[in-house]
Amino acid sequence: MRLLAEHRWPFRMHATYDETISRALDAFEAVNREVPFDGLHWWFDHAETISPRSIERVAALGGGIAIQNRMAFQGEYFVNRYGAQAAEQAPPIKRMLGAGLPIGAGTDATRVSSYNPWVSLEWLVTGRSVGGMTLNPAEQRLDRTEALNVDQSRVFGAV
Repeated sequence: MRLLAEHRWPFRMHATYDETISRALDAFEAVNREVPFDGLHWWFDHAETISPRSIERVAALGGGIAIQNRMAFQGEYFVNRYGAQAAEQAPPIKRMLGAGLPIGAGTDATRVSSYNPWVSLEWLVTGRSVGGMTLNPAEQRLDRTEALNVDQSRVFGAV
């Protein structure tokens, strides 16, 4: 981490659960005290169960989050394991946007789904899995314009 920060190399970390994200943030904050992350482009991928506190910490370090549409494909499994209430905020996109985080939406192709962006956009707007289960309540979904504006260029720092 120190080497990346010293050389100003952008990085990303795939992390689904807040337990992993919060531990990584402990390390990031320790490095940041010695080699500031100021202006360094970095982000987490996935972050389905990121906590409000971790969102604050990511924002304070200038990071971003690249969400994927995994819940569109694994929503039923997630609900069976963690419950419908946990799935309502997996990931908490509206909270991330409210914190001012750069958010990118994608498909995690070709590991989870195809590179077809329409599946991801449909999930962001409807909150439904491909199996038809509604995961996110209306207040947690994005409208079509918001969904189209959540793109990778914000995460990659493009102008």
